[in-house]
Amino acid sequence: MDQQEILYSIALTRINYFKLTGLLQLYRKLGSATSVIEHRNDILDIIPDASPRLIDALKNIDEPLKRAEVELKYDSEHNIQALPLNDERYPQRLKNVDDAPIVLFYKGNANLNPQRVINIIGTRQCTVYGQDLIRKFVADLKGLCPNTLIVSGLAYGVDVNAHRFALQNGFETVGVLAHGLDTLYPSAHRQTANEMIHQGGLLTEFLTMTNADKINFVRRNRIVAGMSDACILVESAAKGGGLITTEISQSYGRDVFAFPGRIGDHYSEGCNNLIRDNGAGLITSAKDFVNAMGWQDDAKLANAQKKGIQREMFPELNEDEKTIVRILQKNNDLQINILTVQANIPIHKLTALLFDLEMKGVVKELAGGMYHLLNI
Repeated sequence: MDQQEILYSIALTRINYFKLTGLLQLYRKLGSATSVIEHRNDILDIIPDASPRLIDALKNIDEPLKRAEVELKYDSEHNIQALPLNDERYPQRLKNVDDAPIVLFYKGNANLNPQRVINIIGTRQCTVYGQDLIRKFVADLKGLCPNTLIVSGLAYGVDVNAHRFALQNGFETVGVLAHGLDTLYPSAHRQTANEMIHQGGLLTEFLTMTNADKINFVRRNRIVAGMSDACILVESAAKGGGLITTEISQSYGRDVFAFPGRIGDHYSEGCNNLIRDNGAGLITSAKDFVNAMGWQDDAKLANAQKKGIQREMFPELNEDEKTIVRILQKNNDLQINILTVQANIPIHKLTALLFDLEMKGVVKELAGGMYHLLNI
C-alpha cells in the first residue's frame, strides 16, 4: 500500500473523529483518501449536498496531516500495520457497512479475511456457568470448524475468556480495542494480548494517545460485529454492552445466537430476553451453532487439506470453472465485479458458475460479495 495513501487515510480518520456526515460517502465515491485530499477544494462538484462542516474540515488539513505523520512514524517503529479501507488486508466483511472505519490499525499475524469469523461476547461479570459454556463451545468448535477466527473485545469477563480458550485450542483470535495501540486496557490482560499478537492480533480504529473513553467501547462494538459472520452472546444482564453488539450485528444482517440460562439468573436475563423476542437463535453447543450456520462440511475440508488432498487436475470442473479457480489461486477472496473482469465472463453467467462451484464445495461466498477458494 502506498505510504501517501496511508498517510492521507490517517489524516481523514483524524478529521472524522467528529463523525462528519458525508466523509465516508465521499471516500467511497472517489475510491481513495488520496483522491479525497486532491479534490478537497471542489467537494460540491462531487457531492452537491455536502455539509459546510465537511467542506471546512477538508480545507483545514494541516493539523490532521501532522498528526498522521506522527502516527505513521510510531506505527512503523512498533510493527503496527495501518490498513486503509481500500487495502485488501482490511476486513472485507466490515468494508461495506454504512459506518466502516476509513483506516484500522493492526498488530498481529492473523488473516482478517479467513473463511469463517465469529465473535463471542457478553458480560464483564462472567460466571462459572459462562466460563464453562465458552470452554466447551470453543473446544468442540475446534473439531467442527477448525479454521475459524474468534473475535472479541479483550474486556473482563466473557471477552477475555473467549480469547484465552481460543488460544488454548489453537484458534487465532483478534481483540478489538477501544483505544490506540500504544497502551492496553485493561492492563491485567497484557499477557493474553501478547500471546494474541503471535496467534491472532489486536485491532483498533483509534490513533495512539487515544484514551479508552466510554463512547469508544460502543464504537468498537460495530467493528466486532461488522468483521464477523455471526455473533454469539454467552451471558448478559438485561442491559449491557453485549446487547449493543447483538443489535449492531442484526442491523448489519449478521446471524446472532445466544446461550440460554436459568430463569431468574441475573447474567442470563439478557440472553433469555433476546431469545424470547426472536433477536437471537438459541444454541446449547457448538454443534447447534455449526448446524444453524450450515458449516457442517468444514471439518471434512480441513481433514482433506491435512492429508494433502487437492483438486489440482479439476476433473469435475468445466473450462469456465477452471478459469475462476485459477484466478482465485493467484489472489484469493475477490469480489464478483473483479472476477468478472479477470475471467472475462459476463456477470450473469459468472453468478451461475459461482453458485455451481459453491455447491461442489470449491468456493464459498463471504460477506460483501467476496468469493473464497476453499481448497488452497
